[in-house]
Amino acid sequence: MTTLFVSHPDCQLHDMGDHHPECPARVVALERQLAASGMMGSLKCREAPKATREQLERVHDVGYLDAIEDASPAQGWVQLDPDTAMNPHSLNAALRGAGAAVLATDEVIAGRAMNAFCNVRPPGHHALRERAMGFCILNNVAVAAAHALEHHGLERVAIIDFDVHHGNGTEEIFADARYDGRVLMVSTFQHPFYPYSGTEGRSERMVNIPLAARSGGAAFRSAVDSYWLPALNNFKPQMLFISAGFDAHREDQLAMLEFTEADYAWVTEKLMVVAATHAEGRIVSMLEGGYALGALARSAEAHVRALMNSAPA
Repeated sequence: MTTLFVSHPDCQLHDMGDHHPECPARVVALERQLAASGMMGSLKCREAPKATREQLERVHDVGYLDAIEDASPAQGWVQLDPDTAMNPHSLNAALRGAGAAVLATDEVIAGRAMNAFCNVRPPGHHALRERAMGFCILNNVAVAAAHALEHHGLERVAIIDFDVHHGNGTEEIFADARYDGRVLMVSTFQHPFYPYSGTEGRSERMVNIPLAARSGGAAFRSAVDSYWLPALNNFKPQMLFISAGFDAHREDQLAMLEFTEADYAWVTEKLMVVAATHAEGRIVSMLEGGYALGALARSAEAHVRALMNSAPA
């Protein structure tokens, strides 16, 4: 089976203004890198549908969804939080991002793809149940995980977040008692750093490992080996969902963890072994951060190339 690649042109139309780091060029650079590498021909490519209200309401408050629909401007920008704005195309882009998460989940569970990568924006892991935050409007990875649980009836799923920022929105959503025992979240992130969360409330279901600035790939790999992998293997997830942020790269000037492409390939290979052992190989990965375009593109190539190796040792 192949790796599924999901995107949509609407993701390039969401624009938060000149010089905003979360820009349309991100998804373009990533896709061009995969094309230049010769990998696109080996991927199964699909365009993302829009997520439905039913799919979104599993993780977002009805009033919040109504509010962002009402706020969507006919022209110009509307500011949702200090870092997050909507232009006339932003709502469609966000719906496509969440829809990509659902489509990828459906395709992987149906066995029509071994795993999937969704090249979408805006990112999602800071989006709270009732609030936009940190460039994020809808929580794509949460929509995917909830879809696997509620629509497909899986009993246990794991969310892995290696973005440089803590996925506070994802954690908030799955701290809900409805998901007790069904969702494991493991993450690393720079600390102290935006959104200044993730160090409180750690439990066997929320394995958050803060990393100091400039700690590099060695500290990341140690955290994965010492904390993530034991938790994942003990939990035995039936499917893995990845918040794939590449902004911990050493070339990304918005943060200081100093990872390399090799670190992203390594962690992907480790997660594929977990998936092969417990989850029939099933992984859905969602693009989160990454703002140095060259580093983002190369890191995503390393990640997707590893996903395409569907028979890990």
